[in-house]
Amino acid sequence: MRRYAVHRCPPGIVSWELAPVLRDFGFPWENRPAPATEFCALHDGTQVHFRFDCADEDLVLAEGDARERVLGSDRVELFFAADARLDPYHCFEMEPRGGVLAYRGRFYRRFDWNWQGPDLHVQCSVGDGRYQVCGRLPLEVLRGWDVLRPGSNEVLAGVHRAEFSHRPDGSVQPGWMTWVDPQTERPDFHVPSAFGLWVLEGLEG
Repeated sequence: MRRYAVHRCPPGIVSWELAPVLRDFGFPWENRPAPATEFCALHDGTQVHFRFDCADEDLVLAEGDARERVLGSDRVELFFAADARLDPYHCFEMEPRGGVLAYRGRFYRRFDWNWQGPDLHVQCSVGDGRYQVCGRLPLEVLRGWDVLRPGSNEVLAGVHRAEFSHRPDGSVQPGWMTWVDPQTERPDFHVPSAFGLWVLEGLEG
């Protein structure tokens, strides 16, 4: 299982230069170049802070209700689970305008769209052929989901990107990028093999 070290930063001081950067995102189900994608995370003992930086020369932003605006747009995604049973797991999908779709799932693909997740504080920016999504989530939330367990500093997490593009006829071509190749026949983030481990360094249980 792939691992990512989430370094500790001082409380209230998010110093991104302290964070290891994940760059090896790709299209597991397609043979085409992947736009540059960077992900990094830090924790301060109270919250986990994260940042996505995505190159995107062809930004797709959908309209409609809150759910449609997210699911039809370019976006980044974080999934959290207590264990490989994915029963349940918790998902946040975030589009470049700041829209967040939070839902809970159970294996396999049983989604609770009415789930009321915690407030996820995100800040987004778009410009110069790229977009950035930054956010934070309290560690107490992860503990409440049993994702972060007493005495442990490991979190089972999925880190993904939905990269859409416009076809010449104006329709939208979806593309699916991920940190961990799930080794599935078809695009699917909602399987145990799409998750890796975050190790929250310096976290006292």
